[in-house]
Amino acid sequence: MAASKKVSDEMSRNIIAEPHTIGQGAIFRDIILGGQDGVVNVLGIVLGVATATDSSQIVLLSGIAATFAESVSMAAVAYTSSRAEAEHYHAEVEREKYEMEHLSDVERQEIRDIYKAKGFEGKLLDQVVDKICSDNKVWLDTMMREELKLENPEDSMSPFKQGLLVGGSALIGSFIPIIPFLLLAPHLAIPVALVASLAILFIVGALKSKMTSGKWLKGGLELMLIGGAAAIAGYVVGVVFQVKNP
Repeated sequence: MAASKKVSDEMSRNIIAEPHTIGQGAIFRDIILGGQDGVVNVLGIVLGVATATDSSQIVLLSGIAATFAESVSMAAVAYTSSRAEAEHYHAEVEREKYEMEHLSDVERQEIRDIYKAKGFEGKLLDQVVDKICSDNKVWLDTMMREELKLENPEDSMSPFKQGLLVGGSALIGSFIPIIPFLLLAPHLAIPVALVASLAILFIVGALKSKMTSGKWLKGGLELMLIGGAAAIAGYVVGVVFQVKNP
């Protein structure tokens, strides 16, 4: 009996006192999201334009315009999607609060079903359910995490900061294919931009996969192939609409 009560008490303390911090994995994910999108999209554009014209000014103008459009777009998407997730979470919180107040027996049974599925039974299951349902905050938090699989947005980066992070990463990534065209003539900059961009994409893909599946080589090659496909698409468009300056 004492051991069972100790288990249920420990579980409730863990739910209440669990530390909430912004994970480095989530931050790294947002950096990769913005950076790889910037590299891939701008790479395809500058290669297409550079293939169609030998004017460095036109290539740089198109690349820089695409860079800022891409960065603002990515920042806006990250901001709005994060806001939407937060609004959805809070709407579900209000729904759960209503059900806990007006359909407490149903909600209590849901807690029982959740922990029964985890292997709890008998008196220990009763004590766990009683302990969780004795504290509305713990009860609500358990329902949000265990039943709905939703994380509190307050434990994550704010939508504004997430937008800045993704947009800033896209801005930095977008400049990688452009830099060679600042230093070299278009026909010389094309292979340099291609190699540099594919190398960066391979490194980013490898790092991302190393943090998740551990298959860094596969992840690096996959992202590099995506960049290669964008480059080929841009090159083909450039060849089709190729022009020469007088």
